[in-house]
Amino acid sequence: MIETEVAVRRSRPPALARTALGLLPLQIVLRAGEALLPLGLAAFFGRTLETDLYYVLAAYFVFVASVVAGAFQDSAVVPVLIEVAEGRPALFPGVAGSLLGHTLAFGGSVALGLGVFAALVAGVVSPLHVLALELVLGMSLATFAASVRAFYVGLLNARGVFRAHPIGSGLGMGLTWIVLFMGRRALGVRVVPVAMLTGEVLAIVVLRALTVRVLGLRLSPTLERSEPMRRILTLVRLELTGSLITRVNPLIDQLMAGLAGVIGGGTLLRYASDVAALPTSLLQATLFPVLLTRLSHEANRPPQLIATTRRTLVVVCAVLALLAATTVLVRRPLCVLLFGRGAMDPAGVARIASILPWAVAGSVPFGALLVLARAHVALQNSRIMPSMGLINSVLNAVFNAALVGVLGLSGIALSTSLTYAAVAFVFWTRLRSRVRS
Repeated sequence: MIETEVAVRRSRPPALARTALGLLPLQIVLRAGEALLPLGLAAFFGRTLETDLYYVLAAYFVFVASVVAGAFQDSAVVPVLIEVAEGRPALFPGVAGSLLGHTLAFGGSVALGLGVFAALVAGVVSPLHVLALELVLGMSLATFAASVRAFYVGLLNARGVFRAHPIGSGLGMGLTWIVLFMGRRALGVRVVPVAMLTGEVLAIVVLRALTVRVLGLRLSPTLERSEPMRRILTLVRLELTGSLITRVNPLIDQLMAGLAGVIGGGTLLRYASDVAALPTSLLQATLFPVLLTRLSHEANRPPQLIATTRRTLVVVCAVLALLAATTVLVRRPLCVLLFGRGAMDPAGVARIASILPWAVAGSVPFGALLVLARAHVALQNSRIMPSMGLINSVLNAVFNAALVGVLGLSGIALSTSLTYAAVAFVFWTRLRSRVRS
């Protein structure tokens, strides 16, 4: 009886504000752990050739993780699972088990293949051959684990269990910090992927336990391809193509940073980008998963979906504009507070502060972009994602080429902000066209 009542309650669209605010305390703890990670790396390791190598590889593996983790979390998986749970509940365990099987097969294959490619390139190009290979191995394993964790997050979000993510990933982040702190002297930057891998494994264990306890699902992975599973694979393939193209941008930014003629320039650019992303990351953790679930329930009522999207855009843009303005005003003392200790030198801190306003300029358009992307995903309109990814990457490359010679590292940050604004405008135009058709 209780399980039936829980299932009925979860079939209703979640209340955006109430649910997001309820998640806020848990997500603050999780995001604080994630946000402090680059600060810890700056204090532990400063800016060296080793950190530049780590951040180039990290940019590449964020690109890889977008292929595996992005396929199952905040993707077309959520609206399709909601549709199955509401219309054909008897199929839900089988679809979920098939999705788990495809996650293991796909995530493992991608992490292995792209990891081997990274190892071959790094082994030839980088003078730090052994370190490069060690980092690639750890990052490949962490990427595979991230795909499994993302599967459980997507599954639980689709059933309205939004607290599972901050609980599981928060405990995992705690373990990440413990391993990082204890192994930093013995392993150097090698400890970072090791710490991330152990954190992902703990998160998987916790999320799997919550799936069994809360949803009553003991999943057996299969490769069965029912109609919902085939539709998921088609939609996700389109989304991943767009994400794959877009995720080249951080790698290009890191490579372009070398043209700015600043020692450790890629590291400084990454730190400024991490600070600028903090407000948006908190919204991504609290509001956006709930938003995708809500919009997925409204997908068959386009006027209601557009109304929800508009209201969310107004709130998100207003909040991010306020936070961005505050960040710019206090950027110098903020950067000293965050980075002015440990191995990071004062000149590096000052450079981060000079880059920050240009990076923060993209907060509002990036937030709008994320809202509008979820509206398209909820409508299962994933066919536009490859072209949107191409627009994103081409614009970023063009802006980078035009601005890096004029503004240096700040020009790279500004190019990203301008790209976000252009892509958000195109997303909104195409959403209006989709709803009218």
